[in-house]
Amino acid sequence: MSLSDRQQAPREALNGPRIALAVDLYDWHARDLVAAFARAGVVAVPLRLSQCGFDTRRPNGLVIPGFGADLPDAVFVRAIGSGTFESVTLRLDVLHCLGEMGVPVLNSARAIEVCVDKAATSFALARKGIPTPPTWTVQSQQAARQIVRREAGRGPLVLKPLFGAQGFGLKLIRREDDLPSIEAADGTYYLQRFIAVERNGFRDIRFFVSEGEVIAAMTRHASQWITNVKLGARPEWCEPDTKMIDLALRAAAATGADFAGVDMIFDAAGALQVLEVNSMPGWRGLQKVAPFSIADKLAANVLARIGRSRAKAVG
Repeated sequence: MSLSDRQQAPREALNGPRIALAVDLYDWHARDLVAAFARAGVVAVPLRLSQCGFDTRRPNGLVIPGFGADLPDAVFVRAIGSGTFESVTLRLDVLHCLGEMGVPVLNSARAIEVCVDKAATSFALARKGIPTPPTWTVQSQQAARQIVRREAGRGPLVLKPLFGAQGFGLKLIRREDDLPSIEAADGTYYLQRFIAVERNGFRDIRFFVSEGEVIAAMTRHASQWITNVKLGARPEWCEPDTKMIDLALRAAAATGADFAGVDMIFDAAGALQVLEVNSMPGWRGLQKVAPFSIADKLAANVLARIGRSRAKAVG
């Protein structure tokens, strides 16, 4: 069934709330969530935020495909979708407005803005005293070269795309000449201390946080320092201890994310450092080692959020 067919699902198909599921493609994750909501007795309507917009003649002022003149009972954001600065801004505006009108949006537009911008994430983590590698973000090659000259003697740095995911575009910087041109860096250099340690391969830990709880975690093993499952890393189920759980929850809270993928790594001294907080994390690799349905847990948490929102409105 196509995305447009899903949007035409009859309203009376199931009793209960109707969830807007913001996706880019009707992929494995979208199908997993739609099935999980259906098992919970709820209709989830997949849509692209690129299809949404504003119409001030409508009572609510918004155009949300599949919902007519109504608003969804909640929005679960799996993807924003690529686009121009203007189009992405418009999609986030829609999420901002839905939140202002009392619709639970997971994650909120503000949390997404913080998490998709690695500089904003690093700033938010550092402000809350959460252990994270030293990070510098500058907008000229001269400033970036000065940082490399000063810092590379203590070990390499990692250059990351400011907006990027799934381990793509990462580069180790050991000397000034390793830096790409300002054009190739899209006008911004995000440099972070490289702290991965080779211990019979490389590994880090992904914590999946939802509504104030670590619902699942995995260790990702790789032969090289980029430990993304899509790039070949091997997932292994992880049972986190209380310190790990506390750090993961603090990291998600620092960005305002209701659900998140929090990536951590042990440094050379054996201390955990938070690398990133992803506000639209995938879980296909994690599901391979998880002993339960992650999508079922996410759906249950969304419904619980709707219940709390309604109780608050009544009270």
